[in-house]
Amino acid sequence: MDMAALRKKAREEMKGYCRVCPVCDGRACAGEVPGMGGAGSGSAFFANLEALKAWRLNMRTIHGVKEADTTVSLFGKTLSMPILAAPMTGVVYNMGGRLAEDVYSEIIIAGCEAAGTMGMCGDGADPAMYAGGIKAIAAHNGHGVPFIKPRAQDAVLSLIRDAEEAKAVAVGMDIDGAGLITMALKGQPVGPKTFVELKELAASTNLPFIVKGVMTPDEAQLAVSAGAAAIVVSNHGGRVLDHTPGAAEVLPAIAAKVKGRAVILADGGVRTGADVLKLLALGADSALVGRPMAVAAFGGGVEGVAAWLGKMQGELVSAMLLTGTASVREVSPDILAARP
Repeated sequence: MDMAALRKKAREEMKGYCRVCPVCDGRACAGEVPGMGGAGSGSAFFANLEALKAWRLNMRTIHGVKEADTTVSLFGKTLSMPILAAPMTGVVYNMGGRLAEDVYSEIIIAGCEAAGTMGMCGDGADPAMYAGGIKAIAAHNGHGVPFIKPRAQDAVLSLIRDAEEAKAVAVGMDIDGAGLITMALKGQPVGPKTFVELKELAASTNLPFIVKGVMTPDEAQLAVSAGAAAIVVSNHGGRVLDHTPGAAEVLPAIAAKVKGRAVILADGGVRTGADVLKLLALGADSALVGRPMAVAAFGGGVEGVAAWLGKMQGELVSAMLLTGTASVREVSPDILAARP
């Protein structure tokens, strides 16, 4: 697929909401929430990019790694790459509304499946947002993960039941949505969860339960102790709290506490396959990609999403071969060098 044409179309389709900048670093859209930007000054969005830039790759070419294995197993599924589409909703007020919520979710889930990996869907103030994701996941034999906002317990439990009926491979909560501006504007009751509440939700389902929005080692331990099968190290794309650190900045300390006890996913500023390799070296099992997937969906539909993921997989393979990394399941932190 012609990626330049894809980006041009996406820029036209998302005009006023996303500039589809040559470098997606949040500077042009800082403070635009609703919209694609980061909250307040946008510093939390910037921090995700800067945290990844703080690490460089040690190039090694005298070794026996002739092929790079990018396959990974998550939640009982074998995926072609450790790159998944992050849950994103609010197509109307964040992305311009040229696609309906259910159409957007279908594009993401179908595009990821075509690329051999998995997509995630989100929740929001309009019930159509979560329902659209559930519809897409059910249509693809459960090949996807829906995420629920930290609503009242009974509301969350009801939405978990929907995920089970759709035969989703897992279900998650983006607990970092507790202070999301767009939810507050729509009068939706969301808020933090206690350890007891989190434990109740994890115990309520046989599906692997994922807690997204973990940014400290102590909360990573709390989430895992509450029964989470996986966590996502994420500051919600910098869209909920200004001045937070970047995900890659806190990932090593979190991995040191819970690696091996739960699956560790991470997102925030992931733009290339090299970024993915950095997160794996810092302790993640897989990476989630957000804003680029929105651009791919608006600019190229299902084919665009699959092509963008394929491009990132190719970049990942190249970075692996040039760092002596044979498998994404065994990435050494020695491939990284801190930027002076």
